[in-house]
Amino acid sequence: MSAIEPAAAAREPIVRKLEGGLRALQIWPLPTEQAFLEEFLTYLFTNYWDQVVFGPLIEGAAYELTCPCAPKTIRLFDGYLTVNFGGPHFHLCIGENRGPPKDRTPDDLKRRRRPSKAQIFRRLDKDGAPLSWGFEMENGAGEPMISIFFASPFLSAGDKINPEPLWDRLAMWRDIAERYLGRPPESFDETGKGYRGGHG
Repeated sequence: MSAIEPAAAAREPIVRKLEGGLRALQIWPLPTEQAFLEEFLTYLFTNYWDQVVFGPLIEGAAYELTCPCAPKTIRLFDGYLTVNFGGPHFHLCIGENRGPPKDRTPDDLKRRRRPSKAQIFRRLDKDGAPLSWGFEMENGAGEPMISIFFASPFLSAGDKINPEPLWDRLAMWRDIAERYLGRPPESFDETGKGYRGGHG
């Protein structure tokens, strides 16, 4: 399975207000089927491993990890996608986790482990301009599984704030938006001013 048909994607985002209504998040829901998520995550980590920042983002903790190298393997087994960098690796449940033949996974645990929500997002600043772009996924209990931040024109390697935006770093977002949302490049993405007053 490759990119979803643009007609099947929500071309216009759902908008959710954040932080007392000063900022907003534009959301495009994605399918949560195993085949789609396997293709999407494989595409992301194969093509953009050197540009993403990822990890669980939960209330009280944010893990901002980078890939040490290109993945050595990306493999699906028993509902879990493993992205392996030749030592460091992570597992994400994206399908039905049956468990071993003599110790099957209980149905309630299967439901909890499986994704219930997957979405691409574009975060807007208090002026309504784009600030960050990415993907996030929640399990069946509504708990964060992973957040993946795409390359940002406002940040360089090492999470350093760029004095001036590097607009060519929107190439990743534009590729993902066109491939999975049917959205052509938008000049709107170049209206942001970045992290004025600090990163956050």
